[in-house]
Amino acid sequence: MSPDRDASQRGIQPRYRRAFGCVTWTYMGILAFLAAAFLLLLPFRYVGDGGLFRLLGGLSGFGLLLILPGTVLAALLGSRTYRSQVRSGTRNGAGVGAIVGWASFFTIAWLTSVVPPPPGSEGAGLASSGVISGFVRYAFLPVTLAAAGMVLYALFSGGADTKRRRRLVLAGGALAGVAGLAVLFTDFGASNLAGALISTAAGAIAGWVAGFGYARTGGDEMIPPGSTIRPRGSRGGRGQTQA
Repeated sequence: MSPDRDASQRGIQPRYRRAFGCVTWTYMGILAFLAAAFLLLLPFRYVGDGGLFRLLGGLSGFGLLLILPGTVLAALLGSRTYRSQVRSGTRNGAGVGAIVGWASFFTIAWLTSVVPPPPGSEGAGLASSGVISGFVRYAFLPVTLAAAGMVLYALFSGGADTKRRRRLVLAGGALAGVAGLAVLFTDFGASNLAGALISTAAGAIAGWVAGFGYARTGGDEMIPPGSTIRPRGSRGGRGQTQA
């Protein structure tokens, strides 16, 4: 056996290398979410009593809570997919991240309406005033889970074409939007609306970062057949052709 062949067999397989890269970029996306949430909420520290800024504690805690499931999902996704165009990866990542950010905020609000945090704690800033109706309280969780299922199916389904995946993500985003608006309208407040928009924006930024890594990680071996992505060794200018 030649040394080159022996070295290649001892090395990490491309799909596992891509899985590791996707996990790394997921961590970077979570860090981007925390940084964006902090910067977007920072001006509100000096507005009124600073109550809106205290939302940072709940959003940060929830973002850190997503590390473990995010690691597993990123590894599975990376091992099952090929690279994509950077423009497509960042655009799709920002869309999925916005859905996650929106749904995350209202999931926290829903949880704090079911199990109110102690008064004065950081989580209390996200607590509902308790006026969420019984129908919304019981319908929110299954609707949000259905939305998450659609988005995850769109990401992991190997047999679905691009149009079908896009429709699934849009349908999941619509369901998450309806569920969040139902919670918002039953307990409407300017701080709740601002918090939801900030969480959505931070999620979109995080998704853009993760999508950038999704498009690039894995090396030349993970370029899909027939793609216009140019291998690194043949690039004369910018890293990729534009979609």
